[in-house]
Amino acid sequence: MAQFESLIWTIPVILVLVSIGSCNACGRAEYRIGDECCPMCSPGNHVHKHCTEFTSTSCVPCVDSTFLDEPNGLIKCKVCTNCDPGLGLKVKQPCRPSSDTVCGTLEGFYCLDPTKDGCRAAQRHSSCKPGQYISHTGTTSTDSVCSDCTGDTYSNGSFTACQPYTQCKSLGLQELRPGTHLSNSECGPQSSRIESGIIIGVVVASVLIAPAIIIIIIIIIIRRRKIIRRRAFIILRRIKSPTTVTFSPGTVNAVEASSDLEETPSNVVQ
Repeated sequence: MAQFESLIWTIPVILVLVSIGSCNACGRAEYRIGDECCPMCSPGNHVHKHCTEFTSTSCVPCVDSTFLDEPNGLIKCKVCTNCDPGLGLKVKQPCRPSSDTVCGTLEGFYCLDPTKDGCRAAQRHSSCKPGQYISHTGTTSTDSVCSDCTGDTYSNGSFTACQPYTQCKSLGLQELRPGTHLSNSECGPQSSRIESGIIIGVVVASVLIAPAIIIIIIIIIIRRRKIIRRRAFIILRRIKSPTTVTFSPGTVNAVEASSDLEETPSNVVQ
């Protein structure tokens, strides 16, 4: 009996509490301001004036690169997202009063921080080095994957598959430089055996003749120096020795005869 009486008193209390709670709660499309439950503004609009007991909420559109994408009771719109090219982003979908900007990745970039419809930050695809090829091309959501070349193949880093070396002999050419994983083989025209022989002969002759020419030049220089020294010596001797007069035999006899005539008395005129 006592339990029944307590139940009778409990039910009214619960009903009162429920009614009080229902009075304080606002509807899903309303927001509370003081004691009032005001109607929300639709997406793309913000509150200009809150509702009162006698008036409804006054709403105005978002402007100047702002937006609100949900029903709201806000007095300001949100600023649109900027797609920064420095972060590898571009505008995928422009900002509207009822939706934010959607950013996508620039060409050659992949997303590091994806969102529901776009991306917040991106990074450039990895570049493969010479000797590697792109085994998996990068996408907007994944990076490039590089692999090494093997065997007689090469890649400069931009190929999607390693390329085989050029076979110079099959093209009738001479291999000037063999191929590596970094670069292709280098081919050139075939040189004839006669030309090769001539070149070798000229080289050998130059090696043998050059020393002989040098020796001959040295000998000539030495001889010229000796001749110059001899001439200088003769000139010095002539300068140092006294001057002598040389007479022929006929001249000597004539002089002697003239002297005899001068000394004979008979030849004197009396």
